[in-house]
Amino acid sequence: MENAEGDEAKFAQIADEMIRRKVKVMMITPLSAAGGLAVQKKAKAAGIPVIDYDRVTLGGQAEYHVGFDSVNVGQLQADGLLGCLGEKPGAQIIEIQGAPTDHNATLFAQGQKSRLAPKYDSGSLKLVKTQPVADWNNDLGGKLFEQILSENGGKVDGVVAANDGLAGAVIGVLKKKNIRVPVTGQDATVEGLRAVLAGDQCITVYKPVRDEAEAAARLAIAIARGDLEGADDLATGNLRDPVSRRDMKSVLLGATLIKKDTVRTLVTEGIVKPAELCAGELAQACAQQDILGG
Repeated sequence: MENAEGDEAKFAQIADEMIRRKVKVMMITPLSAAGGLAVQKKAKAAGIPVIDYDRVTLGGQAEYHVGFDSVNVGQLQADGLLGCLGEKPGAQIIEIQGAPTDHNATLFAQGQKSRLAPKYDSGSLKLVKTQPVADWNNDLGGKLFEQILSENGGKVDGVVAANDGLAGAVIGVLKKKNIRVPVTGQDATVEGLRAVLAGDQCITVYKPVRDEAEAAARLAIAIARGDLEGADDLATGNLRDPVSRRDMKSVLLGATLIKKDTVRTLVTEGIVKPAELCAGELAQACAQQDILGG
């Protein structure tokens, strides 16, 4: 809690300094809705436009948003799970979702639901439980998953884990109980990709952060130059803020589903190094996927 409070204080301090210097545009990634709202209120009073980067300040006043299409990310996760499950009528699914205070987590779940809810409703899949995890805490996520699994008699056929960190915690529990079922992830972390290569994790989702940063830079430059028409041309999408009930002009970027047989694409694109993926027991798995270690 002390670290969180310290981070919030530092965030506010940096924002105050930017406002004092009368910057032409502010780009923020709010640590909390309250912190983001406080900064945006000050920025608006000073006549400084704000861009929400990667995460939206719910109920805020930011003029623009840059991030990934989080609903689509959730859809990719669900599609990946369904592909790994194959035909398994009545398969029991546990969902380990992200922080309820993070709007991105809400959108991931929305995307997953668009694919999975019809199957839950029809009975072709059974939802055991959907469990949000405060602060995206991996340790907590693992404990909550283990509790749900125990309450369900140790039965599970697939797990929707909202990111690679939570997936890793889930996989740790499953290994302890000698259970191997499809588990989703997101972020294409080295740990997540290694889990995919090992067959412990069904899929991950790659979000090109470099593209996000470049898009944000182009948008900020246009706004700073006073070229709002150019900024609007860049922000071709809209993201609904359910608190302020407004549509935010947004740059929404696409993501890519990564499976065992497509991990290699991230290596060939220079996103991840073979040596990071192929160390230790994964050398053979890398060789099978034509990924050269070293």
